[in-house]
Amino acid sequence: MSVVVRKLGSVSVLARSLDEGDGDFLAQAEPYRRELLAHCYRMTGSLHDAEDLVQETFLRAWKSFDRFEGKSSVRTWLHRIATNTCLTALEGRQRRPLPTGLGAPSSNPTDELVERTEVPWLEPLPATSYDDPADPSVIVGSRESVRLAFVAALQHLSPRQRAVLVLRDVLQWRAAEVAEAIGASTAAVNSLLQRARAQLDEVGPSQDDHLSPPESTEAREQLARYIAAFEDYDIERLVEMFTAEAIWEMPPFIGWYQGGPAIQTLIHENCPASAAGDMRLLPLTANGQPAAAMYMRLPDTGGRHVPFQLHVLNIRADGISHVVAFLDTSLFPKFGLPEVL
Repeated sequence: MSVVVRKLGSVSVLARSLDEGDGDFLAQAEPYRRELLAHCYRMTGSLHDAEDLVQETFLRAWKSFDRFEGKSSVRTWLHRIATNTCLTALEGRQRRPLPTGLGAPSSNPTDELVERTEVPWLEPLPATSYDDPADPSVIVGSRESVRLAFVAALQHLSPRQRAVLVLRDVLQWRAAEVAEAIGASTAAVNSLLQRARAQLDEVGPSQDDHLSPPESTEAREQLARYIAAFEDYDIERLVEMFTAEAIWEMPPFIGWYQGGPAIQTLIHENCPASAAGDMRLLPLTANGQPAAAMYMRLPDTGGRHVPFQLHVLNIRADGISHVVAFLDTSLFPKFGLPEVL
C-alpha cells in the first residue's frame, strides 16, 4: 500500500496503490472533494492553495481513516480536518486582498500603473468547485458564499474568526460542533462569531446584495453585450453598461478606478488593443458570478490571441457595478480554458 502526491500539469492528484480499505475511503471521501475545495478557498482566498490543502486533507483523512468511529458524518469529519489543515497553513501568512482592500482611495486613470507582484492577491474560483447540479438550493447558497466580495471581506478576519464564521454561517454547524472542531470552548466560539460578524459588517459588501445570477437571462444578455463591446473595441459602448459608481480593479496592479469616465480613460490609456478583433472573450462563471476570459492579439504572438485577463463581473438590474480583471494567466488552465485562440 502506498500514497503519493504528485503534480500532473497544473492539477494535483492523489495516486494510490489501492487495497480494499483504501477503496472504501475513496468511495466515502471523494464525493466531498468539490465542496472541500470551496471550503478551503473561503478560508484562504487562493485557488492554488485550496487545491493543495484539499490534497493534504485527503492525506490526513486517509491516514486516520481506520480510527474514524462514525460518531459524525464523513462530510463533517472531512470538513473538520480541512479546517484545521487551513488554520495550520494560515499561521503567519498575509491576508489576500483585492486592490480596493488596500485602504487607498480610487486612483487617477492617467497615472502610471503600479504593479505589486509580491502581494498574495485574492484569486477567482471556477464554477465546478462549488456547483452541484443535483441540488439547486445548494448551488444558490454555495454561490453566495464564494462571491469575490464576500471572500475578500473574510480576509479581514483572523484565521480562527474566519473558520468559526464559515462553519457557523455557511455550513450551518452548531456552536458545540465548531468548538470541538477547532479545540475551543462553546463560549469562545460564540465570542469569535460575534466579533467576526461585527467586523464583516464593517468591511463587507452592502450595495451589491442583489446580483443577477449568471444563468439569468439578464446576466447572460449583459455579459454578451460586454463581450461584444470589447471585441468591437467600442469602449464608449462598453462604459455605457456601467453603473454611476462602478469599480474596476485589476490585480496585481494596486490601483482601482471608479465611475465610467475613469474606467474609459484607463482602458484607452493602458489596453494593448487598438482595433476591433484584437480582443476575444469567452463567457464563463467564476465565484458564482458572470465572468469572461479575455484573449489578446499582441505584436509578438503571430496573430494569435493569447491569455490576458480573467474578468469577474457584478451584474445588477441597473448595470455592471464591479469588474475584477485578474492578470494572472496561470489561472486559465484551472478554468479549463485553451492556451491560445
